[in-house]
Amino acid sequence: MAPELARVLFGTDGIRGVADQFPLDEPTVQLIGRSLVKNLFQQRGAAPRIVVGRDTRESGERIEKALTIGATGAGAEVHLAGVITTPGVAFITRDKGFDAGVVISASHNPYRDNGIKVFSPSGRKLADEMERAIEADLAPGSSFRTDAAVAANAGVVPPAVRHEEFREAYLSFLSGEASAGLSLSGLRIGVDCANGAAYEIAPELFRRLGAYLEVIGDRPDGRNINQDCGSLHLEKLQSLVSKTELDLGVAFDGDADRALFVDSKGQIVDGDATMLILADWLKSENRLCGDLVVATVMSNIGLELALRERGIRLARAPVGDRYVLEELLAAKGALGGEQSGHIILPGISLAGDGIITAIELLRAVHQSNSTLTELAGRMKRYPQVLVNVRVRSKPELENIPAVRKEIDQVEVELGGRGRLLLRYSGTENLARVMIEGEDQENISRLAHGLANAIHSQIGE
Repeated sequence: MAPELARVLFGTDGIRGVADQFPLDEPTVQLIGRSLVKNLFQQRGAAPRIVVGRDTRESGERIEKALTIGATGAGAEVHLAGVITTPGVAFITRDKGFDAGVVISASHNPYRDNGIKVFSPSGRKLADEMERAIEADLAPGSSFRTDAAVAANAGVVPPAVRHEEFREAYLSFLSGEASAGLSLSGLRIGVDCANGAAYEIAPELFRRLGAYLEVIGDRPDGRNINQDCGSLHLEKLQSLVSKTELDLGVAFDGDADRALFVDSKGQIVDGDATMLILADWLKSENRLCGDLVVATVMSNIGLELALRERGIRLARAPVGDRYVLEELLAAKGALGGEQSGHIILPGISLAGDGIITAIELLRAVHQSNSTLTELAGRMKRYPQVLVNVRVRSKPELENIPAVRKEIDQVEVELGGRGRLLLRYSGTENLARVMIEGEDQENISRLAHGLANAIHSQIGE
């Protein structure tokens, strides 16, 4: 067991790490399951009902089993949804009245990684207070760890219940309520399922809506999730759309909570362009509450300027969909998201859902009588460079003299005509250097110079 635990289990998107290593080793996962149930019991005063879903990683079943043993051993009633998307679990949790929904997935990460994220009955991710309570339970020397070790040997653990119908319930929601009035008849779509959780659900949905499909990334083998496919690797989808003369393409990540698009020319339509298209459409329908869009600090300044021209305010939240959602709910907004394609439409779902994003984008394209190329072209994008630096620790970057010196130099050279953003990843040991400006070559030079300074001080 790792000696330090304070605020290391939960990042901005749940627990994530290398499968079968702390904190995703079998004993720790069992403890997480037990702690979740204990804290839910204290909160609700009754034994909780929990639904568990997973993506297609080969480690998913092992982690599912360990978590189920821990949770059922602590008195929970556990129901298994099998392979289903992250937003699918959020839907099932809310629709079927579960006390919590657990997703075993590392989203867009390679297959060797996995993770655990938990949804509340509302479909929102687990509250910070509950995360802190679980971390305290798992701290070395805690009384919970001692009690759990005794309880684990106390008796027979009841089996979990597996439900094949949960996937169909989610699919029926998508093809019914979520896409009401939308027909994709005559539309030719390319779909890249990232060999992940959407590999059956997404193609089936679009076929039910009448689209002609060309599908890739729909043959998971446990190890090929996100491998040269999906929303992080769009090259194959771009080629597919161009060569087979499709109208557009959509790519999901491993758990399908995000979606990126490709237009008929093979050009990428990212989350920023998607938000502008949806904002235009929602405003035309008088449904863009408060004329507000919530994005993150990573969104291109071109989005902000385009929205401003339309009388729409852009509010920026920290990176992470939970922060976007918090800002949306506080402001009673209707649209928010991230450049990565993680879009939230609170009127439909409190969880970012790549498939719902695709439904709403297709609806906007259809009702505008325009092409995706035309709609995405309304945003002038400033050149942006993002450089990741793998680090061994995460001190305040501005307090490192060599890094501070480079930051000051970047600001001088940008001269107020660009934007610098430095931050650490919430899920990986990475420092992210992002610079926007008028000249691609110049900002690339500046970004790599700053990245080199960070690497020389704290790089792995």
